[in-house]
Amino acid sequence: MATQLTAPTAAPAATDDSLGIDRAFVFSMARVPLIAVAWVAAAWLAHLAWSACVPGTLNYGPMIVLAAGMILAAVIDGWAFKVPNWVTLSLVVSGWYVGLLHDFGVNLVPGFDPVAGMTGGIGGALAGTALGFLLLFPILFIQGMGQGDVKMQMGFGSWCGALFGLWVGMSVVLWAFCVGVIVGGVFAVVMMLLRGQFGKNKQNFQAIFGDLQTLFTKGAKPAADRANARRPEWVRLPYGVPLCVGFLGYLGYRFVLPVLSAAQ
Repeated sequence: MATQLTAPTAAPAATDDSLGIDRAFVFSMARVPLIAVAWVAAAWLAHLAWSACVPGTLNYGPMIVLAAGMILAAVIDGWAFKVPNWVTLSLVVSGWYVGLLHDFGVNLVPGFDPVAGMTGGIGGALAGTALGFLLLFPILFIQGMGQGDVKMQMGFGSWCGALFGLWVGMSVVLWAFCVGVIVGGVFAVVMMLLRGQFGKNKQNFQAIFGDLQTLFTKGAKPAADRANARRPEWVRLPYGVPLCVGFLGYLGYRFVLPVLSAAQ
């Protein structure tokens, strides 16, 4: 007796209940304010430790925590060519927290030298964040730099505005950026020497300047189209590393070296 075979029924399709929301991204961003609290707590503990160990001197505790955040971001960038949001955005938000604390008279993380007026509020922190973004915006817009590097500089600017005040903080961000650009240029020269592709590197530099010229003369889209057309030929450089060197180098030059010189 013949038996009739029936085709197996397909399993019901899984219902998509995400509502178009990237849950992994949302969960990642939800951690940022909590990690920012941890940065503020670390700066507070560093301030207390410095006061206990080296009383009567300028308190470098919070600045050391800021330096640790920048070094962490640079190391990750150098390893993975990408700086995660939990590092960069938490530094941005924690700088805002410090500024708000100062505005409400809570000196858990005092400015570098409150006696000299070098303490900023939320206005200084926001201004530092904005300046950090604007300095790298042209390169970001033509996609010559990753978003993580820009957010890293925004975090540095946020803390500088909160620790040093509006005008001193802005000058620190600007000059540290200039030092970082010089260091990045040195890195690029070293890479050119190691690779030996001088003609190709010269063409790349000319093309980048052409992209920037197009951005300011013809608009954003033509500049982005030019840059994207060359993307397969780009040589990746972890810009967070020279930026970090510039940040730390200028902080040391401006705030640490004069104290050491006076002590001698």
